Amino acid sequence: MHWSDPDGAGKYRHGRTGFNRIVHTVIHSRDGFIATVRGEAAFRQLLVLHGVLMGGTFVLDVSPVERALMLAASFISLIVELLNSAIEAVVDRISLELHPLSKNAKDMGSTAQATALLMVGAVWAVILLG
Repeated sequence: MHWSDPDGAGKYRHGRTGFNRIVHTVIHSRDGFIATVRGEAAFRQLLVLHGVLMGGTFVLDVSPVERALMLAASFISLIVELLNSAIEAVVDRISLELHPLSKNAKDMGSTAQATALLMVGAVWAVILLG
């Protein structure tokens, strides 16, 4: 795979188009999911938590819109954790040396996840408590 952009056109010259591009996108997404599940305990914990919460939405007596909001909040939290893990991987790839900017990047990713979890709690509280 070519990661450079020799023409400066803003596009990578990987040669994949159409269905072939979709197939490779699915493969890379699968690989990213597997890498995150294997390497990130926090993501595994969130998968369990959100699996329980998502399953619970189908047991609770809530409207379809409320169920959709509850599900969306869980998906957003999982997305935030994937992005947080990606940030951590890039920071560690650059250098394992302690640096204030590296700490800031990792702390900001953690804060994003904490905020997402607060959103999950708020959505559930508003819906269940009225």
